Amino acid sequence: MSFDAILFDKDGTLFDFGATWNSWCEGVIRTLADGGADLAQALADAIEFDLEKSQFLPTSLAIAGTNSEVAAAFLPHLPRRNQGELEGFLARESATAPLVEATPLAPLMDDLRAQGIKLGVMTNDAEVSALYQLDQAGVKDRFDFIAGYDSGYGAKPDPDPLWAFCNAVDVDPVRAVMVGDSLHDLHAGRAAGMATIGVLTGTATRFDLSEHADVVLADISGIPKWMAQSR
Repeated sequence: MSFDAILFDKDGTLFDFGATWNSWCEGVIRTLADGGADLAQALADAIEFDLEKSQFLPTSLAIAGTNSEVAAAFLPHLPRRNQGELEGFLARESATAPLVEATPLAPLMDDLRAQGIKLGVMTNDAEVSALYQLDQAGVKDRFDFIAGYDSGYGAKPDPDPLWAFCNAVDVDPVRAVMVGDSLHDLHAGRAAGMATIGVLTGTATRFDLSEHADVVLADISGIPKWMAQSR
């Protein structure tokens, strides 16, 4: 069948996860630790981040989690901070991440829009970070809907934010696609009644994603071909 709308995850989908977030996360941890090696290690352990290799472990809650969940994991090790302060810090700092596009975004989004497809972004990052990063990448205006975990629709893997997208663009979920690099994305898509595409620009493997996706692609550049073959 043909599809009328595509909802993208952000990190690991529009942007290559490791290239964008690994070095950033190490910097955030060391900033919060303020020079304390033991504290830095404790913070890294709390979110399953390998400080020595400067990379997330595949099981890290930060990969698909919200700033609220990451802040809650950090909080026991930072008694002088509070939850809201940490969430705000993470949101502000995420805007400084060195964005690495999974594929050139502008021409791909223009191609999809030329086909009459409505486009959206739903991320478990903060909305302000998503807006800033998409603007920095020069593609914010290509999307009909942009939401974060704090936009009032909920967070993945719940289907509510996906339904909010479908409502916003007036497309039935069965004619929409959820694209993401994590099981949170794919579980949300299935729960919402949408088709699902997994991509390998995050930390999950093809084996991890294949059972939960209609197709697993190397990256989002393969979407137009897949859509043409699905008609």
